[in-house]
Amino acid sequence: MLKKFLSILMIATALTACGSNNGNKPTDNKDSINKEMNNTNTTMNDTTAKYVLLHTSLGDITVMLYGDTPKHQANFLKLVGQGYYNNVLFHRVINQFMIQTGDPDSRDAKPGQMLGQGGPGYQIDAEIVYPRHFHKRGALAAARTADQINPEKKSSGSQFYIVTGKTATEAELKQMAQQQNYGAMQAEFDRLAQQHMSDIQRMQAAGDQAGLNALQQQLVAQVEAKFATQQAPELPAEIKKTYTTVGGTPFLDNAYTVFGEVVSGMDVVDKIEKAQTDSNDRPTQDIRILSAKVIDRP
Repeated sequence: MLKKFLSILMIATALTACGSNNGNKPTDNKDSINKEMNNTNTTMNDTTAKYVLLHTSLGDITVMLYGDTPKHQANFLKLVGQGYYNNVLFHRVINQFMIQTGDPDSRDAKPGQMLGQGGPGYQIDAEIVYPRHFHKRGALAAARTADQINPEKKSSGSQFYIVTGKTATEAELKQMAQQQNYGAMQAEFDRLAQQHMSDIQRMQAAGDQAGLNALQQQLVAQVEAKFATQQAPELPAEIKKTYTTVGGTPFLDNAYTVFGEVVSGMDVVDKIEKAQTDSNDRPTQDIRILSAKVIDRP
């Protein structure tokens, strides 16, 4: 199946795709998810956690920023202190998925204006602490650009999303794990293709399709050999229980930095999630973060 999956992709496509930009948006692995997961409630006992109150046009949302994602925590607190999030829109809202905000270009956006590309001009190094932090309902995570142009999974400097998601069956979770495994195989294929860029460009220029096909078969064989003994890993029991009973977006795990969670105001998140949206997932009636401030532990 891998061979079929990879063989339909021209090696050159994997290379040229690196020049595209898909914007800051959640898409679909560094650590093994077979590690022992801490109980999800232990995050509430994190003495290094910080709390921020988001006062929105539909009500208040309080988020906890984890202490073990220090770069994201420090950056978020800095932006809150600067008033960066004041009056920004929730510019991307998808029912049973997530609500996204943090684009400074949205403050004075005209109706129907495309949003999602704005930011402070920098990225944040990924701090993927999986499986301790995962995309459960209420998770706070950083948006980012796609893997093709951002293989290090660096986060947007300001855009973030709150997970709403939905529950999944155990069969669906198993299928998602398999898909993530295929994604890891594809990423390895792309990495190997990058190492042969000069050869690929030379063969393209010469019209050497046979040479390209041979190289592609060689890379597929290398990927298959590397992953031959690897199977889609089982989710830790606590994560599986959460996804099957509470819900979330498991297909985003291990790909985006989860750096906090909602501790109060999920009813407000639900209101935002249900908003009517246009073809670009922007609410037709503006929903804003009116202000944000650091607070003591609620």
